[in-house]
Amino acid sequence: MTAEPEHRRDGRPDDPIGRDPVAYDLITMGRLGVDLYPLQSGVELARVESFGKFLGGSPANVAVAAARLGCRTALISRTGADPFGEYLRRELRAFRVDERWVTEVAAYPTPVTFCEIFPPDHFPIHFYRRPKAPDLEIHPHELDLHALRAARALWVTGTGLSAEPSRTATLAALRERAAAAGPGAFTVLDLDWRPALWDAPGEAGPLYAEALRHVTVAVGNLDECEVATGEREPYAAARALLAAGVRLAVVKQGPKGVLALAADGTTAEVPPLPVEVVNGLGAGDAFGGALAQGLLAGLDLELLLRRANAAGAIVAGRLACSPAMPYAEEIDLALATGDASIPEHPR
Repeated sequence: MTAEPEHRRDGRPDDPIGRDPVAYDLITMGRLGVDLYPLQSGVELARVESFGKFLGGSPANVAVAAARLGCRTALISRTGADPFGEYLRRELRAFRVDERWVTEVAAYPTPVTFCEIFPPDHFPIHFYRRPKAPDLEIHPHELDLHALRAARALWVTGTGLSAEPSRTATLAALRERAAAAGPGAFTVLDLDWRPALWDAPGEAGPLYAEALRHVTVAVGNLDECEVATGEREPYAAARALLAAGVRLAVVKQGPKGVLALAADGTTAEVPPLPVEVVNGLGAGDAFGGALAQGLLAGLDLELLLRRANAAGAIVAGRLACSPAMPYAEEIDLALATGDASIPEHPR
C-alpha cells in the first residue's frame, strides 16, 4: 500500500527536498550563521541575561522565506566543522531548504551574530566572523553549474563579493546564469551592503558594477543603492540600476515604502504596512523571499511589491528571523486587514 504524500499548509503535495536540481525554484548563495537574539527588548548587550538561538544569514533567511511560500529552495554556503554547523544544517532541513551544498570548512568556526533590540528602529548588529567566515570559502570549482543553469531563480548578495574565493565564485555563478539560463529565469543581486564585512570597502563599487552586468533584478535600500550606483535619490538610483543592465530595480525606502522600475517602463511604488515593530532585522529577508516567489509566480508589479512589503512587515513584528517567516495565508490576512501585527505561528 502506497502512503499518501505529506501536504504543506497550502494544501499542495510536499515534494521531498534533495531531488533533481531541475526541480529548484530558487537557489540562494552566501552568508549563513547562528543568530543569538536577546530575549529582553530595550536592554544593551552587556546587560542581556538570555538569548534565543536561530538560523541566520540573509541568503539563508531568503531561502527559508521562499520555502514558506511554497518554493523548492536550496542554499549554497559553508559552516565550520563544529556543533553550530550541525545545528544550521538541521535547521535548514526542518525549514525544507535543501542543504546539499552547505559543507564544512575545518579551518574556520561557524559565525555567530548578536543583535540589540531597541524598537522601533535601532537594532545594532555585532558580527563574529573572524578570522574569516566559512561562507566566504565557496570556491568556483565547487559550484554545481547544472543546478545553477536549471534553477528558475538565483539569489546572491553583495557580501559574497567582499572576499576571495567567494568573490570569484559569485561572479562565476552570475556569468553562468547570464550565458545559459532560460529567458524566464531570474537572477537577483541583493546589494546587501555590510561595510564591516569588507577588508577593503573601497573595492565594492567596481565589483557591484561587474555583478550588475549579469543579473536581471537588483534589490537594495538607499544606502546600498548609493554604494552600487552613486545615486541616493530613489528614482535616480533605480534608473542607474537599469542603466547598469538589470531588468527590474527594487529600491527600499524605509518608512516611505518601496519603489520598483522595470526596463519596459513599468513603475510601482507602495507604502509600508503598519506594524508594531519588535525586531526589524529579518524584514528585508522576508521581503526578499516573497519577492522571489512573486517573480516566479508572474505577479503584477504592484501586487508583487505589496506582498513583499507585507511579508517584511509581518517579520518586523516578531522577534526572530527564520522561524518568523510568514506563510501565504498570513500575507493575505495582513493585506486584507491593513495590519501586519499578526501573532507568530507555531513552528
